[in-house]
Amino acid sequence: MSRATRFTLVALVFVAVGCNHNSSEGWENLKTAGRYMGKGVDALWGKDYESRMLTSDEEFIGPFDEDFIPLSDSDLKNAFAATDAALPQPKGIPGQKGIPALSDFYSPPDALRMLFHPVHYDTDDHVIRDKADLAAMMQLADYLKKNPKIFVTIEGHTDERASASYNMALGMRRANYVRSLLVKYGVDLNRVFTASKGKEQPVAAGHGSDDWKVNRRSEFKIYER
Repeated sequence: MSRATRFTLVALVFVAVGCNHNSSEGWENLKTAGRYMGKGVDALWGKDYESRMLTSDEEFIGPFDEDFIPLSDSDLKNAFAATDAALPQPKGIPGQKGIPALSDFYSPPDALRMLFHPVHYDTDDHVIRDKADLAAMMQLADYLKKNPKIFVTIEGHTDERASASYNMALGMRRANYVRSLLVKYGVDLNRVFTASKGKEQPVAAGHGSDDWKVNRRSEFKIYER
């Protein structure tokens, strides 16, 4: 399209709305025409537009609320399958061939409770974000490397929202993530087991955001051979 043609189109737009220039409708038409004409001119110079004007509130997708749960059960089942498969499970089966049964694991004694303290998560997340919790995992890994007779079970917990199956899967994601960190920091993967408790064992009995934050956690049980 030539420059003369572009100017002709602009002139036609102004003529079309000129008779209504004193009304609000005419002004809105003029602004709309100007926007689309501007896009057309930009497109001629190779500028692409992927956005569009919204026609209703339902079309707006903004920041999710802190406590919004966007994933479905099937999403959670499939989203991290590759991550789980990347780290082998322990060779031994708990309760067989010298490996302690999961029922034999116990809460760390008071002397070790600060070292084995729970770690927490954001809503719908299985990744540890808090820098203090990440530093604590490094310290815990150093301790486990220096004490090779200690086995660990990591229990993943969730808050009360969503279905039981969803939360069991999310709890396992959380436990497996902590296990992957410990192994990354040098702990023998055959000494670290995982289990999910889902939403069945809350430590806070309330139903508010503060209670949910406390309940989104991974806890540790140990066994010393």
